[in-house]
Amino acid sequence: MGPSAQDIDFTVYRGSKDGTIIQSTTHEDALQADQTSIIAQLIKCSGHEGASIVQEVGPDVNTLKKGENLGFGYLHSSCGHCPQCLTGKETFCPQHVMYGMGDFHVGSFASHAVWRESYLLKIPENIANEYAAPLQCGGATVFNALEMYDTHPTDRVGIIGVGGLGHLAIQFAAKMGCEVVVFSGTDSKKEEAMKLSAQEFYAMKGVKNLSNTCKPINRLLVTTSQQPDWSLYLPILAPEATVFPLSVSEGNLESPYMLLLLNGIRFQGSVVAPWEIHERMLRFASVHDIKPIIEKFPLNKMGIEQAFEHLDKGEMRYRGVLVA
Repeated sequence: MGPSAQDIDFTVYRGSKDGTIIQSTTHEDALQADQTSIIAQLIKCSGHEGASIVQEVGPDVNTLKKGENLGFGYLHSSCGHCPQCLTGKETFCPQHVMYGMGDFHVGSFASHAVWRESYLLKIPENIANEYAAPLQCGGATVFNALEMYDTHPTDRVGIIGVGGLGHLAIQFAAKMGCEVVVFSGTDSKKEEAMKLSAQEFYAMKGVKNLSNTCKPINRLLVTTSQQPDWSLYLPILAPEATVFPLSVSEGNLESPYMLLLLNGIRFQGSVVAPWEIHERMLRFASVHDIKPIIEKFPLNKMGIEQAFEHLDKGEMRYRGVLVA
């Protein structure tokens, strides 16, 4: 069927206050919802990271076709005319809509999604959707920190944590030519980190001082779920080093003060990649064969519950992918 006046019913899985997964049906009229939307059947997805096959396009869609593989991530929309949007930094648009801020009926825990053309990206042919999905946020987040803020191949890049973000950051930084230094709680992930192309690995449990063992770091990506002990890491940062706190953490940022001033250290806020850098990330991953390490679960209520239980136990290695 063509896109004219077509009603779409699709299954959506949502959370609830008591933590259970609720299955519901969302009804959308494709054309009334958005004249430039794509109706995409989700084939592989992970959280707010989706990879999909185009089922139908609206009449004003110019760049996308039925049957193409597409990805979508954290950013749903932006105003398009503020200084941030006009300079390719639409993720900082004051009027942006991110995952969790709006469009609550649209996500990747669903059989279909209605999406705006301008916020979809074509997936390279050599990246299967199950691997492309985790790149839409995890990959885009770490690549953006490295790419937007001018990381050089001669930099020593420190990465705290070998998890959903960290294992991708290791691969991107290494393929950029950087010297990759990994910090993790114990030695349990050392072998894996080295296989992913890390040059150095430090197990941090019980460590009180790194200055005598680790050479200065130019870029430090924090990918753990909590803020680290900054007093351990600031002494090993090179003058004018940049710290990227990519963790989602509550509370205040408290850092040793004089080390920050005397060495010109910068804490740089960074989120997911804007469209142009996101597209560059996909091309880079395609050329350098960068893939997330994934575990698959069925895209249904039971599969989602199993995935979250696995995640809550800290057993996920390293991205859970829901497969329709």
